[in-house]
Amino acid sequence: MEKISVVIITYNEARNIERCLASVKNIADEIILVDSHSTDETVAIAESFGAKVYQKEFISYAVQKNFANEQTKNRFILSLDADEALSAELSAAIILSMQNSSHQAYQLNRRTNYCGTWINYCGWYPDPKIRLFDKNFAKWGGPALHETLELNSQANLGFLKGDLLHYSFYTIEDHRNQTEKFSSIAAKDLFDQQKKSSVYNLYIKPINRFLTDYIFKRGFLDGKAGWTICIYSAKAMHLKYAKLQQLWNAAK
Repeated sequence: MEKISVVIITYNEARNIERCLASVKNIADEIILVDSHSTDETVAIAESFGAKVYQKEFISYAVQKNFANEQTKNRFILSLDADEALSAELSAAIILSMQNSSHQAYQLNRRTNYCGTWINYCGWYPDPKIRLFDKNFAKWGGPALHETLELNSQANLGFLKGDLLHYSFYTIEDHRNQTEKFSSIAAKDLFDQQKKSSVYNLYIKPINRFLTDYIFKRGFLDGKAGWTICIYSAKAMHLKYAKLQQLWNAAK
């Protein structure tokens, strides 16, 4: 049976990390945690589960995750965010896949909990992710936000049953704060690529985003939570391009 290295990057994740680590304790041969100098109890909690903790100043999500992968001793890596946890079905599927592995990477579905409600629509589910992989066939890349796992051409992709449980936001204020933070990062990324804003990007794209998520992706079936998610997704897009315009104005 293949052994698994669980990899997590963190910064002030004390309210999430215990749930994440408890969900992998029966399948992890080792736990590698790369922390960006947390000021809460994140590291102490991780060490109580036997995690090997490395400190590294945050540069980007892809850089942090690639560094974490380099610290592992096993071929197969399970890459998780601190606010995620394995469902019982997914844990069983991972164990089964490692008993006779015929793939170099595995995709799974992620289900998000938003302020206490599990989301089934809004484009948030099934939200497929590749999180279990042979490190010799994959590397993290992509922009500052929304890093992607890039598989080489020889990797054979399998699928795991069960859900990766994502505890995204506890309050709407959490969502609002992340929208502000991530829109700033995304705007800077676009600015560095010399991309510019436009009336279409500022207004039409956010409206289309809302209509797509709420109507065509049936966000309305998620009730009040669905409405809020779709509103903030549209707002995030508007803010990204508004902040991009501000960066160009400042550059002039």
